[in-house]
Order: sequence, then C-alpha cells, then structure tokens
Amino acid sequence: MFRTALRNVLAHKARLLMTVLAVMLGVAFVSGTLVFTDTLGNAFRNQSAKSYDDVAVSVKTWAQRGDDEADGVDEATLRKIQDLDGVAGATGRVSGFAGVADTGGKLIGDGWSNTGSNFSPGAGGKDSQYTFTEGTGPVRPGQVALDKETAAKGAYRVGKPVRVATNGPVKEYTLSGIFTTEDGAVNAGGSLVLFDTEVAQQLYLRPGEFSDVTVAATAGTSDQKLLDAVKPLIPETAEARTGAELADEEARMTESGLKSLNAMLLAFAAIALFVGVFLIANTFTMLIAQRTKELALMRAVGASRRQVKRAILLEAGVVGTVASVIGFALGVGLAVGLRSAMGMFGGKIPAGPLVVSPTAVGSAFAVGVLITVFAAWLPARRAAKIPPVAAMSSVHAVATTKSLVLRNSFGAVLTLIGSALIVAGAAQGDENGRWLLGGGAFFALTGVIVLIPLLSRPVIALVRPLLGKLFGVSGKLASQNAVRNPRRTGATASALAIGLTLVTGISVLGVTLGQAIDKMTTDNIRADYMVSMASGDSLDESALTALRKADGVAAASPQRSVWLLVGKDEKGVPASGVTPGDVEKVFDLKTVSGSLSSLKDGEIAVDSKTARSNGWKTGDSVPVSFQDEKKETLKVGALYEGNEFLSPVLISETVVAPHESAADIREVWLAMEGGQSDANEKAVVDALGDNPAMSIVDRQGIRDMFGGFINTALNIMYALLAMALVIAVLGVVNTLAMSVFERQQEIGMLRAIGLDRRRVKRMIRLEAVVISLFGAVVGVALGTFLGWAIGKSLSADIPGYALVIPWDRIAVFLALAGLVGVLAALWPARSGAKLNMLTAIKTE
Repeated sequence: MFRTALRNVLAHKARLLMTVLAVMLGVAFVSGTLVFTDTLGNAFRNQSAKSYDDVAVSVKTWAQRGDDEADGVDEATLRKIQDLDGVAGATGRVSGFAGVADTGGKLIGDGWSNTGSNFSPGAGGKDSQYTFTEGTGPVRPGQVALDKETAAKGAYRVGKPVRVATNGPVKEYTLSGIFTTEDGAVNAGGSLVLFDTEVAQQLYLRPGEFSDVTVAATAGTSDQKLLDAVKPLIPETAEARTGAELADEEARMTESGLKSLNAMLLAFAAIALFVGVFLIANTFTMLIAQRTKELALMRAVGASRRQVKRAILLEAGVVGTVASVIGFALGVGLAVGLRSAMGMFGGKIPAGPLVVSPTAVGSAFAVGVLITVFAAWLPARRAAKIPPVAAMSSVHAVATTKSLVLRNSFGAVLTLIGSALIVAGAAQGDENGRWLLGGGAFFALTGVIVLIPLLSRPVIALVRPLLGKLFGVSGKLASQNAVRNPRRTGATASALAIGLTLVTGISVLGVTLGQAIDKMTTDNIRADYMVSMASGDSLDESALTALRKADGVAAASPQRSVWLLVGKDEKGVPASGVTPGDVEKVFDLKTVSGSLSSLKDGEIAVDSKTARSNGWKTGDSVPVSFQDEKKETLKVGALYEGNEFLSPVLISETVVAPHESAADIREVWLAMEGGQSDANEKAVVDALGDNPAMSIVDRQGIRDMFGGFINTALNIMYALLAMALVIAVLGVVNTLAMSVFERQQEIGMLRAIGLDRRRVKRMIRLEAVVISLFGAVVGVALGTFLGWAIGKSLSADIPGYALVIPWDRIAVFLALAGLVGVLAALWPARSGAKLNMLTAIKTE
C-alpha cells in the first residue's frame, strides 16, 4: 500500500501542488517564528551574560534628584566597598535622561531609551564599560562623550559642540570622545551620553552620591561571600545582588517578553494552517472522487477498508513531509529576513548565531505532517466506504440526503448556540462576558463553515439572473457550476470566509475604537499645543515659567500630577494641579453645578461620577491630606463632567505647591492667540530654548498620538493575516483547476456546440468570482457581527463609544475578493480554453 500511495503522489504532482504550497506557507510561518524568537532570545541572553561578566555584586538604590526619602551610596561608602578583601574594583554610577539633537534639531532616539550616565575612569584612565574608538572620556564639566551610533546620526566629531538636554534647559558641551557599548538602551535604538562624574551627580542625584555601584571580584573570590560583605555597608533602602542573579533575571525577562511575541505570531500561523485544512481536504476529496473506479477495483481485488484509508493517509503524509522540508527551509530564510528587517527599521539586535533548535525542527515537521494527515482523514474515511460495485459505474458517489440533513441540522444548532453566546457576552461586558463571547465566536464560525454548502445555493441564486443578463450563456453556466457541488464550493469559500471574518472584525472594532478616541480628544481638548518631555519624565518648573512668557500664549495650564488622601478614611484620589482661569481655555470642561472660577479661591472641582461615589455635592467641605502629610479642609466649588485628560479632582497649583518639594508636571497645555500657526509653534520652540528633549504636539498630533496606534495595530494585523488569505487564494485556484479537469468532457461538448474559447474563459473566471464573493460576503457579515459584539462588550470603558461600520474598507475587501477570483482563474481558464474538443469529448 505504501508503494501504491507513493505512485499516486507521483501521478498527481500538479494536482497536489497547491496543497504543498499551502502546507509549505504554514510551516514556514511556524518555523520562521520559532527560529526568529530563539535567535533573539539567545542573542539577548548572551548580551546579558556578557554585560555582567565582570560584575560580582551590583548595588542598586532608588535615590533620585529631589527625593530625600531614598539614600544613594556616598563616596565614603564606595571607598569602604573598594577596601573590602576580594574586591578588585568598585564603580559608582548615576544616570537619568539625556537627549541629543540631530542636525535638524530633532531628538535622536525614542525618548525613553535616551540615557545619560557618568564616565568613571580607573587607575589607567579607562572605564571598563566603554571602549573608545575616538578621543577620550569626559574629565571636565564642559565635556561629554557619545555612543558611536548617536554620534553618526548627529554627524558629530570629537572637539565639536554638542547640544544635550536633560530635564532642565538644553546646554552645549564639547565632544571629548566616541565609544562603543553593550548598554541595553543603546541596543534598543536609544542614545547614551557620558558626563564627568560631578556633573552627572548634580544633574541626576546629589553631589557626592551614586545611585548604583558595580563591584568586581579578585580571582578566586566567591560572589556570595562578597555580597555578604557588601550588604552591611549600603543604605537600608538599597538592594545588593550578585551579577549572576541579575544576568539570570534579565534572561528571564527577555524570555517572558519573547513569549508574548512568539504566542502572537504562532496564533496567526495557526489561522493560516486552519485555512489550509480546507484546501487540503478539498484537494483529497476531489482526487478521491476522480479515482472512484480505481479505489473500488482495489476493494474488489481484496484491499480492506483499512488499507484503502491507510493508503490515502500515507499519500497525505508524503505530501506533508515534502511540504514541511521546503517550508522549514523557507522559514529559516524568513527568520533571517526578519532579523535584517528589524535592523533596517532601527531595532538593534545583538550579534549572535542563527539558532535552529530541535524544538523548531520537530514542531515544523509535526505541524506540516499532522495537519495534512488530519485534513485528509475525512476524505480517506469516505473513500474507504466506496463499495466494489462502484467499479462497474463511472458515476461518482454523491452525498446522501440523510448526510446532508444531519450536516445542516448540526451546523444550524452550532450557529444558534454561538450567536446566543455572542449576544450574551456582548450584553454582559465584563471578563466573564468576554469568555462567553470567545466561546460563541468559535461555535458561530464552526457552524457557519458547516452550513456554507447549504447557504451557497440561495445566496448564489440571487446573482444568477444578473450574471445571465450581463454575460449571457457564460454567466448562466458559471452560476450553475458554482452550486453544482455545494460541498466543494463551501470548502473553497470557507477559507476566504475565515480570513475575511477576522479582517472585517478587526476593522470594525479598530475603526470604532479609533473614532471614539478621536471624538474623545476633539470633544475634551481646546488647547492648540501640548508640551511634554520626550522621555515621559516630569517637566521642570522652569519650562512652565518660560512658556507663560512666550509670545502669543493666551493660556497655559499644567497637568500637575497630585495624590490626595480625602475624607475621614483618607481614601487615595488622583488630582490634577491646574492654573485657575486658564484650565477652562485649554480643556472643554462642562460644569454640572457650581463654578470653576472657585479654583482661584482655593476650592476644588470634582467630576460628577467621583462626587456621586463619595456622596459629595457643591458646597461640601472635604478633609484632605497632602504628600507632606499636612491636612487641610477644602470646599467643593464645582462639579463637572469627567474629562479623560484630567484627573477626577482639579485643584489650583498654588494650593498644591507648598506641600511638594518638586512639581510632577506631566504636560503643559497651551492656547495661542490666533490658534495654531508656524509662527506660534516657533515661539513655543524658542521659549523652550530649542530643546530637543521637549515634545511639542499640535492638535492633530494629539489626535494621532492617542488614536494613531490603532491604525498601526490594524496594519500589523492585516499583514499577519495576509498569509491566511494567500492560502485561501490557492484554494480557489486548486478548486477551479480540479473542476476543469473533471469537466473536460463537458467543456468539450460545450465547445462542439458553439461555445468559443473566449466564453469558456469567461465562464471559468465568473465561476471563480462568484465563489470568492460568496465567501467574502459570508466573512464580512460574520466579521461585522463579531466586531459589533466585541466593541459592545468594551463600550462601558470607552467614553463616546458608537458602532462604526467601515463601508469603504468593506467595499475594498469585496473588490479584492472579486479580484482574487479573477486572478485565481487565470491558469484554470487558460487550461480549459485550450482543451481539444474532440479529445475532451472522448475523456471518461
């Protein structure tokens, strides 16, 4: 039977080509994902281990500038650590944000990954953490050194001036040197600026203190022994750990992060393979239908049902193995390409070998072979039931009425259960509701797939008159051919339906959420510009002062983050310290009761939802504890409708200032005379000293900032789902090619009675378009339903939620489905039109 299976595979190479391609693409996705993430994980683990090679003990404090609660490591303590037995050296570090401008004055890097630290030379004048390719480290207050990539992006040369911004005003330094480093921030695409130690301490902490210390051990000294000696010397709030522990922790964090990426990519690979199952099952169903006589004769000469089924499954196994070999090689190439692409888009990956693990190899081949065999199991089971007497007839076995009734009843029940669960989940809306929704989506999608053969007849019947009028005989024949074998049409359309269900559902949800977020920004914000630190850190108060003095500024209000303890039970409530009078000009605040002008009198304004939950009303007095633990009683001067960009309690910044050592200003919102203009934007930039670390965003930029990520996410989803749609297209090609092969005699007869080649091509193309559009319509309908349900379940957490049907995108999806049909029919239509009519008529 193995020889028979192998012979059948070799005899039907062309017909199995699409199956091989489908499995190959799915395996490539799986193997590429595994190899890519294994390679990334290995590279980052090696980098972590390398960065801690010379670290026996690491001391970390949480000390920072303006915070007196956490102590740093002072010079005296550092010297005590250096004098311990077994210590080869101890280096103090202090770090924070530092941004460097490029030639256009824009920030190099991503803000959060732009770091400043201190150059700490040893006895030989070198710092072991950095290798200088040009110049030397900074040893005077006016000097800095830059990492090699940042220097190249900014076109900086040793001895030239460099504009560097920290959390204060931008300053100019002289570039003393350029270095290479394994620092994680630089590898993430950021920048690293090295200052003289005293300068770094003044910028980021306090003179004479370090936030971190790394300790190197002499040969033969135990890391644990050194750790035990260091711990008694450091502040109580500090933490000391061995370098090996830190390297292991960093490796675990890297692995955890990569697991999420791995899971997401494998989920899309699973979708592609699921779509491929329909193509494989369809292929083997058609091949078996064409070989009815052959299989029946095998039964007649003594082959058992088990042997027939085993032979077909062996064919599937051979096809799956061949496709897995090719797919795995393609997947390795895909992993190499992804690694290169990340480098091209600015993501720096540490150097390291390509990792092809046994798990990746085993998973790829297991997936390829098992999916193919699984998809061929049902056709094999049907083939085994072919009675020997069928060898006497050329009529292929057709589905019985009983089997169709059972199938349609089962599909209807699944669809109803799924729809009920989806509606219930959408109405419930919490986490339990989303579990219901997920289960309902599974049942509904499965039910629709089961019902698609039944749906094909009435749906395609709707367009049959139109096809006949527009395309004559070709259109009429195409519509009849599309429903001649409902199971085949259903299996082909199912692949497209699954892909478009996901694409449409994601689009409906994404566009709906995007519009809700966009509406939230336009309804709540009146400001022309928002100013913040690119790093996400707090703005210095000097920036707020400078902005208020800038030309053209009509109103400026900070969003000063404050934490209050309110009421007798001292419940924590977030508040925004704002500028009375100006806050109403930069935000659209709708007053429910009282007046926002009461903020000038030291009263507070509370959003109506928070007021209800606390039982407050206008005129109530509320006991409040500030950060310095001092208490006051503040009056509720106004209630207002909640604003998503402000905390639920508003308080004048002048009331808050005496209770805080440093202002936590997250943003400053500006309203300009004359609104947005190039001149006004330049005035803001100039007021901030052309500081590259300051992010100045206009109203459209604010909208894009809060809503733009949704479009980015949609584009990523579309790209990942493209694999499933490609496999669905292969399914259409395969179905048409096999259909043309089965209908050679029929096509020959049509040619003989006057249907020319042009009309034959048109008939096959229209058949493909009808099947593709049928699958697309089913997918769009189900996807829209799922998109509505998921959005509805989230609506309670999204202000201004309203369902948006993206008709323009849906029209594009349907147009693309039609185009898919046309392109998929090119080869089958050409093959059908080229058939010799006399030879075709003689074909059995």
